[in-house]
Amino acid sequence: MTIVWTDSLADVDWDELSALYRIAPLGNKAPADLALVFGNSMFRAFAHDAGRLVGAGRALADGRDCAYLCDVAVHPDCQGRGLGREIIGRLLAHCRGHRKIILYAVPGKEGFYERLGFRRMTTAMAIFDDQAGAYSRGYLTAP
Repeated sequence: MTIVWTDSLADVDWDELSALYRIAPLGNKAPADLALVFGNSMFRAFAHDAGRLVGAGRALADGRDCAYLCDVAVHPDCQGRGLGREIIGRLLAHCRGHRKIILYAVPGKEGFYERLGFRRMTTAMAIFDDQAGAYSRGYLTAP
């Protein structure tokens, strides 16, 4: 695997990115929505292997206090090869100097992120547009 990295939005195939999120699996994310959220993110990382998009991630950040890593996806064919670790590493390098870096993970992936230095927060809370779905998928704990 020879990975080519970019953070540019110029050549992103939003349909290909949407397909990556479906098979990673991180859910259904419409191409137009991905173009909007990646365009509004301060930092991005895209990984290509032989011209195929195999990994992506982004970070929202304010430049000093808080950065938020999200939407980290690795193609199933490439998982277990250090690509997710590299995406996180690249995003963390961009976020250096922020007082706190927060990450939102798919349930079941917490151990992976703990090995990268992230720790569980006791005060994190969320409001989802589909609260019932968030409960059923394990993103929220019962009140």
